[in-house]
Amino acid sequence: MTAVSPPLSSIPQMGGLDDSPRGRVLRAAAHLFRTQGYERTTVRDLAKVVGIQSGSLFHHFKTKEDILLAVMEEGIRFNLERMKEAVASGTGPRQQLRNLIRAELESIMGETRDAMTVLVYEWGAVSPDKQRELLALREDYEACWMQALADARAQGLLDHDPFITRRLLAGAINWTRNWYKPEGPVTLEQLTDRVLEMALGGR
Repeated sequence: MTAVSPPLSSIPQMGGLDDSPRGRVLRAAAHLFRTQGYERTTVRDLAKVVGIQSGSLFHHFKTKEDILLAVMEEGIRFNLERMKEAVASGTGPRQQLRNLIRAELESIMGETRDAMTVLVYEWGAVSPDKQRELLALREDYEACWMQALADARAQGLLDHDPFITRRLLAGAINWTRNWYKPEGPVTLEQLTDRVLEMALGGR
């Protein structure tokens, strides 16, 4: 049985999206795909949350997979800009790396939480051709990290290979969605510092 659909007003605005009809569809889709799963979410579910007829969805998207792809793409694009800003605002490799950690934690627990969770857990629902399109965007995202880690290593802040370090950091940061509680004893700033300390070995 499909879960009871929430009203759109109860779903937080997703970063990077406006309040246009397309934006409202993607906002609802990101939330439902995260909470119900892509396969269990029907076009009717989406239309009900947005407050339109099911057929109206196809004025903006040809298929449900296109909606899923757009949710993932918008999440990556928004956070790519966030990563670039994180690097640009950092004074030196250490600060840049901290900014990147903070931005990525925010991306999976803040206004793009739904989209970024869907990106991880519904990846297999995207066709191989569409996966390649997303991976091309993801390469730009990862390039921000790799450059910052390479710079940190060049300055003696990092002992290990940047690629391996990034994979370990990505796993650790992504897993925080399963246990971190914003209302708990550790603030996001404190968590950022702990991840940075882990990455740099206390330097």
